[in-house]
Amino acid sequence: MTQQDPTDKVWARAEIESPCIKICVIHPATRLCTGCLRSIDEIGAWSRMTPEMRSAIMAELPERGSLLKKRRGGRAARLEQL
Repeated sequence: MTQQDPTDKVWARAEIESPCIKICVIHPATRLCTGCLRSIDEIGAWSRMTPEMRSAIMAELPERGSLLKKRRGGRAARLEQL
């Protein structure tokens, strides 16, 4: 039995990789995944997108991180509501 050559072009893929880091939690306010920063719609359509569409989304992801870093208030916000 022969072993697969890692440089074999059959196994090479030119597709952009998924940004998924397997932390799949949807932020309730932004509706973005807290792991990869994609929207639910983007996640669902990812496999059907063109490489260009995926690249465009990947380019936007770093900017989306700031949307999730805003504190929701915690204890202090709850006390203000009383």
